[in-house]
Amino acid sequence: MMTQRLQLTVSSLSEMNMYEKLNILTDAAKYDVACTSSGTERKNDGTGTGNCTQSGICHSFSADGRCISLLKILFTNECIYDCKYCVNRRNNDVVRASFTPDEVCTLTMEFYRRNYIEGLFLSSGILKSPDYTMELIYATLFQLRQKYNFQGYIHVKAIPGADLELVRRVGFLADRMSVNLELPTAEGLKALAPHKTRKNILMPMRLVQNRMEENRQELQLYRNAPRFVPAGQSTQMIIGATPETDYQIMQVAESLYQKFELKRVFYSAFVHVNDDAALPAKTGDGPPLLREHRLYQADWLLRYYHFRAEELLTEDNPNFNVLFDPKCNWALRHLEIFPVEINRADYKMLLRVPGIGYKSAVRIVKARKLGTLDFTDLKKIGVVLKRALYFITCNGRMMYPTKIEEDYITRNLLSAGEKLPPDVTGMGYRQLSLFDTVTS
Repeated sequence: MMTQRLQLTVSSLSEMNMYEKLNILTDAAKYDVACTSSGTERKNDGTGTGNCTQSGICHSFSADGRCISLLKILFTNECIYDCKYCVNRRNNDVVRASFTPDEVCTLTMEFYRRNYIEGLFLSSGILKSPDYTMELIYATLFQLRQKYNFQGYIHVKAIPGADLELVRRVGFLADRMSVNLELPTAEGLKALAPHKTRKNILMPMRLVQNRMEENRQELQLYRNAPRFVPAGQSTQMIIGATPETDYQIMQVAESLYQKFELKRVFYSAFVHVNDDAALPAKTGDGPPLLREHRLYQADWLLRYYHFRAEELLTEDNPNFNVLFDPKCNWALRHLEIFPVEINRADYKMLLRVPGIGYKSAVRIVKARKLGTLDFTDLKKIGVVLKRALYFITCNGRMMYPTKIEEDYITRNLLSAGEKLPPDVTGMGYRQLSLFDTVTS
């Protein structure tokens, strides 16, 4: 009976058509959130299909306001590993499917010709071995670029543990490459993903970083030299599956930006898809999406606002305030440097004022060269005055009589209300998929 059942399963998989595989492998890819703007430009030379504009490719809105999308799939959801948090873990009873390189190429080209997508995001489970899987991914991208002459955007996942030469070859075919860190610390990785090691994850990251630097030098000498991962690399961490604090997570992210020159670190709230004693107890609250939101806000401060992780959090205060965004929380703890005079403060100081973004800060610096700014000017520039008014002066005067006291400012900011993400306030604590429609 068992043999007969196994034969039926094998037979059904062999007869599975491309559409059925697509349903399985797009759904399996939804937990991989490291999908972002391309930040690169790959022009069409007139002989191929597609192009990649610098504004970006993602499942969202690009810098120029376009709504754009990728074909986001796994090459296979089969896996030899048994990561406790993963829906595709070896011991899970799920329907398995695998594409062939031809099928991925056909889907990409047909979707592109119908104007459904602008590029490809390709990740994978580990089929047989890391080398075997990486060879299949390389064969797919090589065929897509050479046989089909596809010149659109491609984001691919490097497989930890695969031969570095294979990773290097794939890097010349992809626009962006990412290697998932999986969990913030080596201890967490050992507990929940014992088949993976931090060394195997960081080695391809280092290879990509070093080869990108070599490629930049080659392009200075030879304009037509092949480009290696021109959009850079990114990674993803699962948040909430292991007990690390926000302070530890931000230190890891800061280290990755400094040591590996990553473009983005993505934070994915832990989704309870498996029952395992090593995982956190299942509750009715769902994934910690507000915590994920605060980490993204803090990550933005690291990349664009010149903050350091140790400024935002400490060992004594290791987690973000759920009531305020990280910059506002930092300002409340450093009221001794406020209020800031808008007409004299330098650019970096302006960035630290709640309610002033990096674009508004640039506009302020430019505008005050033409004259003295007041609060009306700041509103036109785009400053969020309901938040900034407690921390700034214009010509030595505050917008309203205000006490520079933490309790007073806290009460007023809470009464004004803070805009939280729609998935927290409007939709409840639910992990969003790329196929959800969210309006704001």
